[in-house]
Amino acid sequence: MGVCASSQNSSASSLTNWPSTAKIIHTDGRLQELRHPVKAGHILDQNPNCFLCSSESMKIDSIIPQISSNRELELGEIYFLIPLAKANLPISLTELCSLAAKASVALANSKKPYSSLKAAPPAVGYRIGAPGA
Repeated sequence: MGVCASSQNSSASSLTNWPSTAKIIHTDGRLQELRHPVKAGHILDQNPNCFLCSSESMKIDSIIPQISSNRELELGEIYFLIPLAKANLPISLTELCSLAAKASVALANSKKPYSSLKAAPPAVGYRIGAPGA
């Protein structure tokens, strides 16, 4: 089953014109969007008690693979900041569902055209928004 968008549907077509961003879900549920590629170390420096993982790499009952600080975060991907206390521990189905729910809320709250967003610092190109803001 695929996703289709009609050019006659202005809301669907405007979504496809949005610039791709790397999305980071913080431990408190905030969403940070990076409009330009950034090294993971930049994010980790700002969150020293956490590690980054890709939403694509998490598997139930497996240790969460950490992203190295020298890796560039990819636009179009979703990442999670996870407390260091959970490093080297397998992630349960309940924890994975909790992260998915947190991401769902954060992403739903961010569905606004970029033209209405506050300007981000040009050097990093990120935006942090609190859920419900």
